[in-house]
Amino acid sequence: MIRVVIAEDQKMLRGALTSLLKLEDDIEVVGETEDGQAAWEVIKKCQPDICLLDIEIPFITGLELAEKIKKAGGSTKVIIVTTFARPGYLQKAIDLQIEGYLLKDEPIDFLLEAIRKVMKGERVISTDLAAALFLKEKNLLTDRETEVLRLAKDGLTTKAIVKTLFLTDGTVRNYLSSAIQKLGVETRQQAIDKAVEKGWI
Repeated sequence: MIRVVIAEDQKMLRGALTSLLKLEDDIEVVGETEDGQAAWEVIKKCQPDICLLDIEIPFITGLELAEKIKKAGGSTKVIIVTTFARPGYLQKAIDLQIEGYLLKDEPIDFLLEAIRKVMKGERVISTDLAAALFLKEKNLLTDRETEVLRLAKDGLTTKAIVKTLFLTDGTVRNYLSSAIQKLGVETRQQAIDKAVEKGWI
């Protein structure tokens, strides 16, 4: 029996997935949650074979949760199920060695097949997602701009970035300003979000 935990914040979709999986003789849904923090508690308690994770769930995202699962070092495998064909997300999933990455508009049979394939040790990626990875844009940011944005993403203030990189306040602000301009956005947070989406940080 393949034991599955589902983390999906859309109630109707989560309910539909649970109902469909329960119809399968070889699959058992041992937990379902609407956010990443609750999912992590269920995963630690139930030690499922496979976790079906949406990316944009509250508190802990699907990718952050996948990272925690991988770092814990158990046998739980991860399938990300997402609406977004974003190269940055897929690259992060590949870096984490996630076993499956599927689009939500795939047929249910594709998902069932993916669960069984992953259980056998295979990796499964939706064709459209694989194509998106090949279309990944060249990083427009310099190494320093990337580094400064990555530290900002981690929650560091400009002052903390100055201390970490041994740069002046003005230099850090210039790097942030330049990154914001290159990404065609207006704020530091928008620059972080866009760089993550593109897989540049």
